[in-house]
Amino acid sequence: MESGRYDRHLRRVRAEYAARRETLVAGLARHAPHLPVTGLAAGFHAILHLPPGTGEAAFIGAAADRGVGLYGMAALHHTDTDPPPRLILGFGNTSRHRIEAGLTALAGLFG
Repeated sequence: MESGRYDRHLRRVRAEYAARRETLVAGLARHAPHLPVTGLAAGFHAILHLPPGTGEAAFIGAAADRGVGLYGMAALHHTDTDPPPRLILGFGNTSRHRIEAGLTALAGLFG
């Protein structure tokens, strides 16, 4: 602690996570500008809101066919109503290059 290494480490990782978040936001702005994104204020995930009527499971399956792993929020929804289709986009342990490559692979699915 006294050497300042921990503070340097925190500054470095904060900058890297901010860059990953910005890569995600910029990529979504290019590939899916019509889809709202929430949850970016904190953490290492964002929520992408798909258009109403989009099959969340089908979208996740199509993404997997393109080599991109996604999680939906429907499994986390426990009421009698159908939840809106939303995806959890994690960027905490994904490099900037892989974030951009994943969004590019999904570009045709965003409609």
